[in-house]
Amino acid sequence: MNGIVVVHKPAGVSSARVVARVKRLLQARKVGHTGTLDPFARGVLVCCIGQATRLARFLVERPKTYAGVLTLGVETDTQDATGRVTAERPPARVSEEELHRVFQRYAGAYQQAPPTYSALKHEGVPLYTLARRGRPVQKPAREVFIYHLRLAAAELPRVRFEVRCSAGTYIRTLCADIGRDLGCGGHLSELTRLESGGFTLDQALTLEDLEDLARRGASGRAVIPMARALPAVAEIAAGPPLMEKVRHGRELTLADVGPAAAVNDGQLLKLIDPQGELLALLRLTPGTGAIEYCCVFAPSERR
Repeated sequence: MNGIVVVHKPAGVSSARVVARVKRLLQARKVGHTGTLDPFARGVLVCCIGQATRLARFLVERPKTYAGVLTLGVETDTQDATGRVTAERPPARVSEEELHRVFQRYAGAYQQAPPTYSALKHEGVPLYTLARRGRPVQKPAREVFIYHLRLAAAELPRVRFEVRCSAGTYIRTLCADIGRDLGCGGHLSELTRLESGGFTLDQALTLEDLEDLARRGASGRAVIPMARALPAVAEIAAGPPLMEKVRHGRELTLADVGPAAAVNDGQLLKLIDPQGELLALLRLTPGTGAIEYCCVFAPSERR
């Protein structure tokens, strides 16, 4: 069984536990996910099954969309509702106009310092482990990108928002930064991932849905074929000559994949065989027309 399962992760359970449950229900040898959701958060968790785990690194780097609640006036050491309160200041003087103005500052690229409570590592040790030992380590700020940040509703101290951002963006840090700019502090109190890797919450199955399919011996219905992974990536139908070249790992040119591929300079391409299965994932090197093999799947791997 190879493909994608989109799970609606519930609040109160870790991403690792969800993956373990998916692995058991599907009786899969290998399952991975494409971006951790904190235990208190809910929403889209994209699970890669079997050979589709080779696609995970390409799904991870895609933008993600979230809906959240920023609670103003309270700061915590974890920057979310699970942490210890470190400061309290009333947010009563914050106007909706000021909220809009501060939100606009974060559109585009900004330098974000990763939280000290995170899975990033320092000398091989997760930062959250060091923080819990009373030895927090602050990693240098790194550039993230906010594609859009929309204020949905403001009923102070709670501010509802929606954000689409680059991979590696910490939404709780974004909330803490906004709270700091407003002068009252804040933390992330609710978070739902609406979209990840091109898969949306509407497509997601609950763990109860997966349990039901497993009981009926229909777990395969939950699996999206690898050819439909990376839905935003352009597809090219591979005829016999191109399939033969790919199977033997021969050098490819734009003439092999077709002139339409040239518009995807620097981007990924999916090669689809006549049976509609994913044959390979390619990348065009920017400005050169050279084609790089990213993944090639044998027939047995695609079933």
